[in-house]
Amino acid sequence: MPAASDDNCENDSGLETAKLLLDIGAVNFRPDEPYTLTAGWASPVYIDCRRVISFPEARQRIIGLAVEKLETAIGFDNIDAVAGGETAGIPYAAWIAEARSKPMLYVRKEPKGFGRDAQVEGNMEPGQRVLLVEDLATDGGSKVTFVDGLRNAGAEVVHIFVVFFYGAFPGAEETMAGLGVTLHFLATWNDVLKAAEEGQYFDQA
Repeated sequence: MPAASDDNCENDSGLETAKLLLDIGAVNFRPDEPYTLTAGWASPVYIDCRRVISFPEARQRIIGLAVEKLETAIGFDNIDAVAGGETAGIPYAAWIAEARSKPMLYVRKEPKGFGRDAQVEGNMEPGQRVLLVEDLATDGGSKVTFVDGLRNAGAEVVHIFVVFFYGAFPGAEETMAGLGVTLHFLATWNDVLKAAEEGQYFDQA
């Protein structure tokens, strides 16, 4: 069975990614009024990876780190296409696909309900090995819909990549294992904590 997640705790790429996210204001800290995350969890910290689209230097470096990570962990020869999850995963999928000249797709949370009633957009052949890309993961629950949508369209999906994995909420390991996928990521909450302490970012939060 594929691993639920790979081991990427507190390494150089994780720490660098965390510093980049801190530098562009993507790490939001609100202990007195916790954020409600997509998965429904309450958290004093919210990581807004969507901000990366507006910062070219940070964007280019994060994508460079992502490509290096994926080449080592999977190998792009083993990836036929890159699919972005609606909506935050779409730009990351496009950048990664462009960096390695791979076909790009995107997958909706549900079929659009008109026209072709498609859940997956782009040209995909049955049996293609598709890497699902999202901005972040909490407990992994939102990934089920995307993986199921791609598989129902004929894709082989065994790898998911996210820029940030909280790694602090229960259920992620079980969800990934149940899907039969490996979750790859650059940074975790531990990386953000370490980077924030080293750079004294907490005073800015």
